[in-house]
Amino acid sequence: MKYTFITLAMSLLAVFGCTAQPTVDNSVSGDLQLEKYLGDWYEIARFDHSFERGISFCKANYTLREDGMVQVVNTGIKNGKPKESKGKAKRTENARILRVSFFGPFYGDYRIMLLDSDYQWVLVGGSSEKYLWILSRTPQLTDDARVSILAEATRRGYDVSKLIWVEQ
Repeated sequence: MKYTFITLAMSLLAVFGCTAQPTVDNSVSGDLQLEKYLGDWYEIARFDHSFERGISFCKANYTLREDGMVQVVNTGIKNGKPKESKGKAKRTENARILRVSFFGPFYGDYRIMLLDSDYQWVLVGGSSEKYLWILSRTPQLTDDARVSILAEATRRGYDVSKLIWVEQ
């Protein structure tokens, strides 16, 4: 009986006690015209994480699938060799939040937090402060765009000194 209670208590703690809120503002607002968002995006900067560590010349391509989901193909160079990963994204009730999966049934938030009005650059976050990307339609950002994006990320509480500027 004692062990059953401990197991139940640990299970409840795992479900309810470990849902820490992000320490950053990763909210989204505004509309997204998915058709305009599709296509190629260069990864300009990112926070470090194991699944992209050591990759340069990163580029993502988004295309609409017949089932309404978005096909995601990421390419880059790691240790001098081409690397490619394929995934999918599904839409949510909020147009600026996609749920992306590269690992089977596991999905993560793709939160479009700041988007250029001409869809030329974007600031993307995840469900926690661990994920942040700056993407652009071109391999380089203008100085004005870089300043605007970094100011917004800083305002939201992200530590922009942790960004890795990707070789393009």
